[in-house]
Amino acid sequence: MAEGEDIAIEELSTGHVTGDIRNMVRKLSENSWEIPIGHIPNMRVPGRLFVSENLLLGIEHGTIDQIANVATLPGIQKYSMAMPDAHLGYGFAIGGVAAFDTEEGIISPGGVGFDINCGVRLIRTKLQKEEVIPYIKTLTDELFKNIPAGVGSKSRFRASDKELDCAFLEGAKWAVEAGYGVEADTEHCEANGYMEGADPSYVSTKARNRGRPQLGTLGSGNHFLEVQYVDKIYDQEMASTFGLEEGQVTVMIHCGSRGAGHQICTDYLKELSQAVKNYKIEIPDKQLACAPAQSKEAQNYFKAMMCAANYAWANRQMITHWTRESFENVFGIDAEDLGMSLLYDVAHNVAKLEEHTVDGKKKEVYVHRKGATRAFPPGHPEVPTVYRDVGQPVLIPGSMGTPSFILCGSKEAMDISFGSACHGAGRVMSRAHAKKEFRGQNIKDNLEAQGITIRATHPSVLAEEAPGVYKSSSEVVNVVHELGIARKVARVLPLGVTKG
Repeated sequence: MAEGEDIAIEELSTGHVTGDIRNMVRKLSENSWEIPIGHIPNMRVPGRLFVSENLLLGIEHGTIDQIANVATLPGIQKYSMAMPDAHLGYGFAIGGVAAFDTEEGIISPGGVGFDINCGVRLIRTKLQKEEVIPYIKTLTDELFKNIPAGVGSKSRFRASDKELDCAFLEGAKWAVEAGYGVEADTEHCEANGYMEGADPSYVSTKARNRGRPQLGTLGSGNHFLEVQYVDKIYDQEMASTFGLEEGQVTVMIHCGSRGAGHQICTDYLKELSQAVKNYKIEIPDKQLACAPAQSKEAQNYFKAMMCAANYAWANRQMITHWTRESFENVFGIDAEDLGMSLLYDVAHNVAKLEEHTVDGKKKEVYVHRKGATRAFPPGHPEVPTVYRDVGQPVLIPGSMGTPSFILCGSKEAMDISFGSACHGAGRVMSRAHAKKEFRGQNIKDNLEAQGITIRATHPSVLAEEAPGVYKSSSEVVNVVHELGIARKVARVLPLGVTKG
């Protein structure tokens, strides 16, 4: 794997299904399935898979096993869960959610992932689709030029050691104070754009060296910057609260903590692999390396993980600033006059200490979301004041050239999934398989024939991220909507995409 790659290990196998996957689960409702205790030895709780029957048939047997494996971990609460975009990951399934007791539970890097706080933010504009289409090729070129993308890409910004520490400690807050945005940006980020308690002294020199030149870069893999437009409103009241209307142009940014987060995960997997032996924790898969939640090893990882999460928020904030500059350059109008305000920023791939109700009692738990999005309900104190009456915005990107969605968190999510929803479409094909199946130039030609401008560092990137290697984003989103975990507000379609 190349230095600076965001995905440390190919978190997907070809995963061929043999036999009927329905024989491994028990149907609870139209979109909810149980993996019973006993599927594998030592399960402490059942598994829960939130998926339609059609999507279930595409789930790998290994993904079911990974959900069950997580159910064996000490202190797990209620059940081990997976969202409708679930597929094979490292240790935990991607799309996996699990909460652990603060005293008897564990913290596991595999429950967070290598690209710590890979996340999505959505920028609104006052521009309409018809105003942007004549400039979309110029605009996409400008964004591709101004925002470095790709494996090992280096930033326009050269961070000093002190600035890197600031990014680790204060995330988007530091970036805004350094001139990369406005105060309202942090108000519209999950956790206000940084987690308190990060400690850069727990970040290795190698992680620092990988992260320093990449702060302010888009990265590679499924990361992208996309100019979009709102083509459908599902809930007019919520859309008005979110400042959305049909025909409006938006910008979606999807990226994470780059080489810094990758290296932090790699470093602590080694340490926690030893901790499993020291604390005599039985795990069915070595990729589930973990340590008791209050142990020195777990807390050291947690402090370093928060550094990576904060780095990711700073990274997306800097990209937001250069996105606004790119629009100003093309349209000759200030970003403020263009109405380029941040709707929201959500994190994937993170562990957080949160309060939830378990067995009728409120308690603090370490919620691991691995390829899952927080979906907090109306009235929750962590939802920005402007959205508190309706709930947290939930941003679900599609695959390249397909719809993305804005949803809203709900009370049902707190009851069903520890306040969590899906995070995207979910792969159905490995990157290696995709490159054999598709040709990048053909993908580019097909998308541009649909009026979608594409810029990428290499044609192979387009092959790896072809729409056909993902599940239907519409079908995935419909599951969480029908379950009530998050409710559809609007759909957006791409006009121009840049990828690494």
